[in-house]
Amino acid sequence: MHSDWYKHAVVYQIYPRSFCDSNGDGIGDLRGILSKLDYIKSLGVDAVWLNPIYKSPNDDGGYDISDYHAIQPEFGTMDDFEELLAQLHAHGIRLIMDLVLNHSSDEHRWFLESKKSRLSPYRDYYFWRDGKDGKLPNNWPSFFGGSAWQKDENTDQYYLHLFSRKQPDLNWESPALRNEMHAIMRFWLDKGVDGLRLDVISAISKRTQFPDTDTTDFNETIRKYYANGPRLKEFIAEARQKVWDRYNVMTVGEGPGITPHNASDYLDERNGLSMIFHFGHMFMDQGPGGRFDPIAWTLNDFKKIFKIWDEAFATQGWGSVFLGNHDFPRMVSRWGNDQQYWEQSSKLLITLLLSMRGTPFIFQGDEIGMTNTVLKSVSDSRDIETQNGWKAAKVKGIDEADFLQVANRAGRDNARTPMQWNGKPNGGFSVGEPWMPLNPNTITINVEEQRKSPHSVLSYFQSMVRLRKQNTVLRTGAYEPLADTGENVFAFWRKADADTILVALNFSDAPVHFATPPGASKLIGNYGAENSTGLRPWEAAVYRVA
Repeated sequence: MHSDWYKHAVVYQIYPRSFCDSNGDGIGDLRGILSKLDYIKSLGVDAVWLNPIYKSPNDDGGYDISDYHAIQPEFGTMDDFEELLAQLHAHGIRLIMDLVLNHSSDEHRWFLESKKSRLSPYRDYYFWRDGKDGKLPNNWPSFFGGSAWQKDENTDQYYLHLFSRKQPDLNWESPALRNEMHAIMRFWLDKGVDGLRLDVISAISKRTQFPDTDTTDFNETIRKYYANGPRLKEFIAEARQKVWDRYNVMTVGEGPGITPHNASDYLDERNGLSMIFHFGHMFMDQGPGGRFDPIAWTLNDFKKIFKIWDEAFATQGWGSVFLGNHDFPRMVSRWGNDQQYWEQSSKLLITLLLSMRGTPFIFQGDEIGMTNTVLKSVSDSRDIETQNGWKAAKVKGIDEADFLQVANRAGRDNARTPMQWNGKPNGGFSVGEPWMPLNPNTITINVEEQRKSPHSVLSYFQSMVRLRKQNTVLRTGAYEPLADTGENVFAFWRKADADTILVALNFSDAPVHFATPPGASKLIGNYGAENSTGLRPWEAAVYRVA
């Protein structure tokens, strides 16, 4: 049986390249993280999730791994990693490593061998197919635009890459490949890692007949053709039996395409993952074309998604709660008002994140209310998805200004600007030229300034973490949304035995009527502790109800 520590944890996600640079080369690194352990501890978090730190050509932010057993030299050495792990543990903080199981880099030794010959012993580590009638093997699109197939002239076949062409998909149908992946997991677990975040785990089992997709809705293609493959449960169960259970490790799977109806299949108590990231709310503002095809969202739809997914986990498995990460815009810019009500809406979203059932994951910088950046041209982007999205947009005749308007709202660069430690040049991130420009608002939004004020977004985050830890009902109690609260209010009960807490959130720029029940006492609120009539703009209030 797995320990359930993760059900009570708050997890802090670190994107190493953008967290803290210790040596002045402009790139965040492991020793930079080491230098900030006291800060991480002060947040009250229980675990750190590190985005990939393995050796990589960095075509896709380190998710293209060329050596699973080596540290990316820009980030440091294996000695640095082992010191970081030991020091995290000394601070009472667990470490969750990000592991990419669906694909490798095209510079990985396996792929270099695989492409040498159709007879290579590594050929079946990847998916190689002939074209059809002189065309591609099928019509699958890549997450990053264009076809999911790339021609290799040497062997006159195509290889599958659901992401970048430099990220060929691994073939889990091969027992030898699965053994390799199990060995990689053991390598890191033997070092004492506490958890594994399994990148795009929902896609490791392929429909090997590779049928054409019958829809132009990309997210529907993910659900029907890329995710939930025929052997996915088998592959997860095998990894658990051969590896995970022997280390009592927590596993959280990234699950694009997983639905509320099949999620529990992958959270089986004996053979499944510990928990998953679902993307119900994270894809709700994307149209058929995906990230750069925005559509309007409503709070009612947002609330329905939280209700449906909580019900999915109520009887089996455990969910995660997140409002942003390295793949999405900043949470306050996406779900809140990052202008007039920046402080209030930052605190409101923190309230929501830390009062829901499920394990909350907070992305670096969201604890101080970091906002989206503004690219002045596509050439300023450091993200392959944005660059490829612009190529596709040009073909459709979209001009750069219009594309940038969408990219600045939805692109991944928004989350990857360096951490804002202070208001000095480069925001205290580096003494050198940062690998990507900081958000100019580091002058006003930074850790140093917020540490000085008991009323800052940072201080509020720390208070909400304490409140969650002091109240079991906020961690594991039942979740019951209030009905008929209007278009702008998200309110819900958290209940356990005789303990009842009410959370009320106004997702709008206008005051709204909201009647608190008799005997309610406010535990925390983003406008202060005093009671008020109704809810002010972007007001968040948490009450204990007698």
